[in-house]
Amino acid sequence: MPVLPIARMGADVLKRRAEEVTDFKDPSLPALVDNMLETMTEARGVGLAAPQVSVPKRIVMFFVPAERNKGVEVPLTVMINPVITPVTQEQDEGWEACLSVPGLTGEVPRYTAIKYRYQDLSGATVEREAEDFHARVVQHECDHLDGILYPMRMSDMKSLAFVDVLETEARARGETLDLDEEGRNPE
Repeated sequence: MPVLPIARMGADVLKRRAEEVTDFKDPSLPALVDNMLETMTEARGVGLAAPQVSVPKRIVMFFVPAERNKGVEVPLTVMINPVITPVTQEQDEGWEACLSVPGLTGEVPRYTAIKYRYQDLSGATVEREAEDFHARVVQHECDHLDGILYPMRMSDMKSLAFVDVLETEARARGETLDLDEEGRNPE
């Protein structure tokens, strides 16, 4: 399985709405998902959308480590044609980064609780609910399907920063950042 190049901010494929998947018998679909998983793993991300590997299809994958989600792990999930519905209007600001926006991070408001529906690789419909980091990851990944990158969701651009600069300044103050070791949250 090849590791695919990750499209970066500015690429046309990241600026437009991705196409619905209609043919679940397409033999290229499982291969794409395998290649996306290899790419996400190599990049040490927790999520990846097909447009990020230059495929304009409504496909995302993610997993949520227990230590980042109040002790509740969400295993690898592949979502095709996902739809999100907020359960509450309550939002929370949290640090996010993205494999398509390397080296940067910023605080992004997201719904704290959502329901989401998607199709699996066989075309069967699955419905779930998510809160906290799980909800944040799903919203972040699904934004890619509509041509939205996290900086477009930020309410205050003053928090947009290079991870290495934040780390250096935090160390100088004797502090640590509330980001994972790669400076990513969620990707």
